Amino acid sequence: MEETIEQRGAASTAQIPQQRGEAPQDTAVRYAEERHWDVFPGTWMETVDGVPRCSCDDTGCAAPGAHPTRNDWPAQATGSASTARRIWEKQPSASILLPTGRTFDVIDVPETAGFLALARMRRMELTLGPVLSVPNGRTQFFVLPGASAKVPDLIRKLGWPPSSLDLDTLGEGKYVAAPPTRFGTRGAVQWANRPTDANRWLPDVEELISPLAYACAREARR
Repeated sequence: MEETIEQRGAASTAQIPQQRGEAPQDTAVRYAEERHWDVFPGTWMETVDGVPRCSCDDTGCAAPGAHPTRNDWPAQATGSASTARRIWEKQPSASILLPTGRTFDVIDVPETAGFLALARMRRMELTLGPVLSVPNGRTQFFVLPGASAKVPDLIRKLGWPPSSLDLDTLGEGKYVAAPPTRFGTRGAVQWANRPTDANRWLPDVEELISPLAYACAREARR
């Protein structure tokens, strides 16, 4: 592996700059205001009789503290900072979720493959958008919308059957959890490549698919 998880460095895992003690409400507002991302509230972690659990009360929850609370969540999502503030005032502990397929799509890969690809992309000086590191062992790359329709053919052109790689595209009707959302007891979602003024313009998936597919194929051979 070209870069271990421990070698990422403090800068690469830093979250979007926050004020000390900033609440999820303030972060959600800044995502809407500064990045023009739609946001919507999800579940949250709570402690009952000393045991942490998801607010959905499902003891077998697959994404504790980091999933929608309603089936109609796409209609909840808002790009209005004032509306976001009102939503989180009602439930200050709610996680911050971002719908994909609107201002961005997301390429979701295993954590090890993601950081291998990220190291290679930086050496190649590729244009990178924000990248998430999720405590469930996944790395998520933000790209321009429309990636879902392109990825299968792009992978085939590189010589792999799409089904052979652990690489998923999150587009319309899906979502990601954003920092500082906590993912169960595993920790918080973090930025592996944080949002900055320099990466407001997202890369097309065609620019990143080769190193991502290569890293996923290498991981599959382990």
